[in-house]
Amino acid sequence: MVVRGNKTSVFDDLQEKGLEIDKQALAAPVKNAVNKFQLIPEFLKVRGLVKQHLDSFNYFVSTQIKKIVQANDLVTSKIDPSIYLRYKDVRIGKPSFLLDGVTDVLTPQKCRLSDITYAAPIYVNIEYVTGSNNSKSTLTKKDVIIGRMPIMLRSCCCMLYGKDEEQLAKYGECPLDPGGYFVVKGTEKVILIQEQLSKNRIIIDADKKGCVQASVMSSTEETKSKTVIRMEKEKIYLYLNQFGTKFDMSEHVPIMAVLKAMGMESDQEVVQMIGRDPRYSELLLSSIEDCVKDGIHTQSQALEFLEQKVKRMPYSTTLEEGRVLGILRDTFLANVPVRQNNFRPKCIYVAVMLRRMMEAILNKDAMDDKDYVGNKRLELSGQNIALLFEDLFKTMNDEARITIDKLLSRPNRSSRFDTSQREMYGKDAKILHPIVGLQKWEAMFPVVRMNFSPKRFRRSSVCLLRVNSI
Repeated sequence: MVVRGNKTSVFDDLQEKGLEIDKQALAAPVKNAVNKFQLIPEFLKVRGLVKQHLDSFNYFVSTQIKKIVQANDLVTSKIDPSIYLRYKDVRIGKPSFLLDGVTDVLTPQKCRLSDITYAAPIYVNIEYVTGSNNSKSTLTKKDVIIGRMPIMLRSCCCMLYGKDEEQLAKYGECPLDPGGYFVVKGTEKVILIQEQLSKNRIIIDADKKGCVQASVMSSTEETKSKTVIRMEKEKIYLYLNQFGTKFDMSEHVPIMAVLKAMGMESDQEVVQMIGRDPRYSELLLSSIEDCVKDGIHTQSQALEFLEQKVKRMPYSTTLEEGRVLGILRDTFLANVPVRQNNFRPKCIYVAVMLRRMMEAILNKDAMDDKDYVGNKRLELSGQNIALLFEDLFKTMNDEARITIDKLLSRPNRSSRFDTSQREMYGKDAKILHPIVGLQKWEAMFPVVRMNFSPKRFRRSSVCLLRVNSI
């Protein structure tokens, strides 16, 4: 135990009463497992079993949701770029329920008895352009509801937050209930902790064929992507979802072409950045020769080469010019920011990945163990809901953009165009309901599987939701 601040006066008072206390012994680490086990009840009194879930959800509703909206705040029409919708702010309201045009305040006990979901509206402030042709004007609206968010009990958005025992009794709640769960259609649901590989960290391992690779799961508020650099048949290739496929060798992207496209045209500079060990140069030689055979020597040639490798979107008939630079800037290693088109930090990061991969090829002990706890992170309730919210929010913006373009493409419009209309957000008013709106529950079973696999992020993980017994 470490004593700080005014707690030292407690020890002084005890010493004045004739009690001797060894402060060093109290601050010393506990080495015996038996003594550590005795500390568990005291730890639970201070922290509890669900404080980590409450802190995670509180961080999401107060900070992370604002970052997600800020990173995806602009919806612009492709037909007329002057028509746009911008999100200025976002907040979570108090749990409420709209019935026959009347807003009723929700409590957890009321939701349990009425078989409804304990959720709160999501409010946004928007700035948008209305009108058409030469009569356009910019307007603002506040507290526009774009969806409903399930609320974790005892979180900062909950009606029970900060209430004493007498007030909890009025709401029909037990004072000993720690919270940390949701009420979904009258049933209590708990999101269990998920174990995932660390984000924004270089992992060196081997694929099923035994090829050594360096992979990074990039995660930011704006983009989530996976970048893989692999040594295959003595050549080093980049594997990214936007470039070709994994199985077609003709679609493989040489890593040297990627470095040249980011402005590092000198092969000598690449070799020196990776390391002056002759063995590194030998491993890179085949990739350099392959790049020369394809006639890639300058940045412009590399960009033209990569333009042919970019996947066409399903709804696009022509390939947008300059899309390669956008992919390299925003999707490729998204955790390394590019400011003012300066790709130098990203080139250095790629060189570090190449060096670590080559070290693993020369020395198998340098391989990373995916099961090692240092390469994993525990994702709590707030992080899982943030992932679903981001996926649904981006999907909603895409649908709004498509709706705007359809309205603008009409030859004759009888009504004045207004971007803030509810129709912009699709048919379902609950489009941003990450737990209730998308999932089908099986209340008959004690453990319900909830699919946390948004297609946009290509993430394959399943979260278990346990039904509490009341």
